[in-house]
Amino acid sequence: MHWIQGGNDRDDRLSQGSREGHVSRRDFLKAAGAAGATIGLTGGLGGLLAACGTEAVTTTTGPGATTTQAPTAASTQAADTTTVTAAADAGREIRLGFVEPVTGSLASFGVPTSYCKERWTEFLGDGLVLGDGKKHSVTIIDRDTQSDSNRAAQVTGDLINNDKVDVVMTASTADTVNPVADQAEALATPCVSTDAPRQPYFYGRKGDPVKGFTWTWHAFWGVEDQVSNFLDIWSQVSTNKVVGALWPNDADANAIRPVWTLILKEKGFQLVDGGAYQDGTEDFSSIISAFKAAGTEILIGAVIPPDWTNFWKQSAQQGLKEKVKVATIGKALLFPETLEALGDIGLGLSCEIWWTPNYPFKSSLTGETAAEFAADYEKRTKRQWTQPLMHYIVLEIVVDALRRATNPEDKTAIVEAIKTTKLDTLAGPIDFTAPVKEGTAHPVPNVVKTPMVGGQWVKGSTWPYDVTIVSNAASPTVPVQSKVQPL
Repeated sequence: MHWIQGGNDRDDRLSQGSREGHVSRRDFLKAAGAAGATIGLTGGLGGLLAACGTEAVTTTTGPGATTTQAPTAASTQAADTTTVTAAADAGREIRLGFVEPVTGSLASFGVPTSYCKERWTEFLGDGLVLGDGKKHSVTIIDRDTQSDSNRAAQVTGDLINNDKVDVVMTASTADTVNPVADQAEALATPCVSTDAPRQPYFYGRKGDPVKGFTWTWHAFWGVEDQVSNFLDIWSQVSTNKVVGALWPNDADANAIRPVWTLILKEKGFQLVDGGAYQDGTEDFSSIISAFKAAGTEILIGAVIPPDWTNFWKQSAQQGLKEKVKVATIGKALLFPETLEALGDIGLGLSCEIWWTPNYPFKSSLTGETAAEFAADYEKRTKRQWTQPLMHYIVLEIVVDALRRATNPEDKTAIVEAIKTTKLDTLAGPIDFTAPVKEGTAHPVPNVVKTPMVGGQWVKGSTWPYDVTIVSNAASPTVPVQSKVQPL
């Protein structure tokens, strides 16, 4: 298996320094950066070089023998972890691209990237027998978006036009997934993605529910699942039903805002919209003042991690935190490093959970349960499990399609195989063959929904903070662990 790692230069535009009352994005990312360095070391010298901005090829020539070379186009051999027949003819190399933010304001989404790459490498070994009966070596070329949507589109175009990838894989919010998918669609290349709510992914890309897309395929939950879980969380706490909303001017929030605005009105809540502020805002005083004046007792939002850290610390300083009884925030509260940045003022905050060791699902590649997968991550990296471990499933879907494709060297044949995917993965069942119908797990063409539950951060035992499942309104197959506690 051949892996080419792209450069991960830090985004020089990130604000520097910190002062009392706010945390800069660079300061916030120290925890995420430390996690990435730990994982890079665990994944071998190649991972560390990539984190430092050096492109490298990591080669495994046998069990325990790993070397790092200058980047080349040569095939790399690895210990074969796939059972194949010795008589299988050799097919051409299959090239996969993987686009994800490893640095920048969305870096928390990329913390487990090195681990997923390591596990993918181990599985792929020196090749797979695919749908044509031939054994193919597999190259994965990864690129860091640096949390920039324009760069996400650019590196995807480079992967397709210059690196000649057969399939693109991507994850980590609509600000990453949408430009990657749009490039793949325009350049007629199969794309498999996750970790962006279905509405921003499909309708944010002007998807037509009758026609769908040709080349791009997605697996993740929808805003309706978030609504079910969040309303259930709020119902467990006595409030005045005044909701303060933090919706930045980005792809996720712009798609989610109108849905929640309508739902809150229908359900009898009073909405105080903080306005479409820019990601990277460091002073939230005016929004905090508006929430306080309205008597806000519930907070909702889709906020990048450093922005929420600033907002919540300023809320504690300016007297809003003591009035809020429940705060349910998307994006930022997915990650343990957010709680580490906040400290104990983060206890009791709630969020969506779209992957957890408590999921009752197994990997189609290795047979591991979600709990076993998370435990292995913690053992190898010495870091707490994190929800973006779910990104692992993009290769599950791609491998399944390649194994069924009549000609895995042809992009059209790969897409035809993706269309008929019916697979149990580490994040639940993926079935693109089910009838397309709103209200089901296949609500629009090209998109299958995965489970999502609601969680709350509490004091941990093994780790300082743990997220516990407090609502399964949208996914009853996942058991609830505890009741919601008010802030």
